[in-house]
Amino acid sequence: MKLAQRARTAEPFHAMAIGQRATEIEASGRHVVKLSLGEPDFGAPPAVREAMREVMDGRPLPYTPALGLPALRQVIARFYRDEHGVAVDPRRIVITSGASAALLLVTAATTEAGDEVVIADPSYPCNRELVRSFGGSLVSVPTTAATRYQLDLASVEAAWTERTSAIMIASPSNPTGTSIPYAELTAICALARERGAWRIVDEIYLDLADPSPDGEPARTVLAVDPDAIVIGSFSKYFGMTGWRLGWAVLPEALLTGVERLAVNYFLCASAPGQVAALAAFTPESLALCEERREELAARRALVLDGLASIGLPVPVAPDGAFYVYIDVSGTGMDAWTFCEEALETASVALTPGRDFATGTADTHVRLSYAASRAELAEGIARLGRFLDARRR
Repeated sequence: MKLAQRARTAEPFHAMAIGQRATEIEASGRHVVKLSLGEPDFGAPPAVREAMREVMDGRPLPYTPALGLPALRQVIARFYRDEHGVAVDPRRIVITSGASAALLLVTAATTEAGDEVVIADPSYPCNRELVRSFGGSLVSVPTTAATRYQLDLASVEAAWTERTSAIMIASPSNPTGTSIPYAELTAICALARERGAWRIVDEIYLDLADPSPDGEPARTVLAVDPDAIVIGSFSKYFGMTGWRLGWAVLPEALLTGVERLAVNYFLCASAPGQVAALAAFTPESLALCEERREELAARRALVLDGLASIGLPVPVAPDGAFYVYIDVSGTGMDAWTFCEEALETASVALTPGRDFATGTADTHVRLSYAASRAELAEGIARLGRFLDARRR
């Protein structure tokens, strides 16, 4: 029997290996400060949890339409209108089993063998595997602190070839927590649109981004490029990681094809999860999510101050999500060794750069500040003692 090449060559997610080892250490009786996974500690808003209890009362729960529960698509469209000032036809919204399924559907619908997809280095690793699974080639563009670890127009133009079929952008980004400057995003989308390429913009952390100086929410790409493909999620802003619900906003040209793929790949997202998710958009739930965003900003300040005090530089301060991308090159350790020793010696779990990057694979690590303030303070104190011991 033959194993498919895509299964043989898919890269592992090293954060999971770190997490597994952290679990083993905790089983031995040691407390591990887990700053490796991007999972908010808040959980779903209370109204969502209560709605799930109600819907699981024994009533029939038939399949929803492949593109999702109409009522949920409508409230997401209203959210874009009320929070971001853009009009989105609910027909263009597809509900998926997490943002991962949205990325899978979108990649399947837009990528063929020989296509080239431009993406920043560093970036979310699963996107690379999706492109390769459908025969596409990844054009990984090195980025630096000068561009906030994001693509810019010059680098996209330099990477462009006649086979370029799509640009993939995440703003704010995993692993850096940085947003692409809006003018740069606008220019890149205009270039790709003029040259007939898809614009795939991952906005799952958008509502965790800092507001503008005038207090306005971070801007969606849909405000300047209504036909961009946008990926959204309930996991981060709404704290619903294990619920596995996400969405995509699609241009009209993709609706029929994506619906056919959704039917064949998933049939539909979880019916009770979709019903319960309606409660995420009540005024009370949205107000709570805003309080949580502000709490994450406070945690970020705590982490940045703490890292500076122990001599671990963050070349670009994040402005969203809940990650910092730390340069550990000055410690004398490569990123993987740093993460291994921090876990074994200090019982702090971090994620090595090799999960996300080529250029910064050995020099940077990602810290998630989705944990509580107490855990963050303890983690940084442990890292400080670990570094002091090595310096001595």
